[in-house]
Amino acid sequence: MGLLVTVAAARRPRAVCSGDMSRNGKTVPVPAGGWLDGDQQRAWLAYVRVQLRLAYEMNRQLLADSGMSLPDYDVLTALSVADGGRMQITVLAAQIGWERSRVSHHVRRMSARGLVTCGLSAADRRVTEVTLTARGWQAQEEAAPGHVDLVRRLFFGGLPAGLVGPLSEALEGVYANIIKLGSLPPPVDWHPAGD
Repeated sequence: MGLLVTVAAARRPRAVCSGDMSRNGKTVPVPAGGWLDGDQQRAWLAYVRVQLRLAYEMNRQLLADSGMSLPDYDVLTALSVADGGRMQITVLAAQIGWERSRVSHHVRRMSARGLVTCGLSAADRRVTEVTLTARGWQAQEEAAPGHVDLVRRLFFGGLPAGLVGPLSEALEGVYANIIKLGSLPPPVDWHPAGD
């Protein structure tokens, strides 16, 4: 029994200390706020593992079932809830958390596949708008059930029901902090808690 506890403890990530050495034997600079403590490091690494693995699984499922990538689905979903299935490219970028140039390149590729159209806004010819096509609506609607099934199975299947609310609150708090302190503009529909 003691051996099992020792082995389990050895596998747990340990907090990084300011005195840690790099691989070349030199002292590593200390972050301004100090290193993450053990619980923070555990939470951060758990989030990173979940985010990376879940993104991989969602992308794989969407490609296999619908022939679209997760970034395609992100764009289609954002447009599907927009007024008239249309958004200015800068608004779309803020909505999905991408840089404008990445959105521009990606929607051009999606336009070539007939999922969206890109063009100048009728209201302001200086603004580029992205519009969901009938083919894009259909692709999103056909992909959604399989995507939701995967999210329910992989994400919510591993989360006790009693933790859904607290996890939602925690993630909403982290998101609000990212919007407040991050470099991208907030989405147009962003309303901080208390507003």
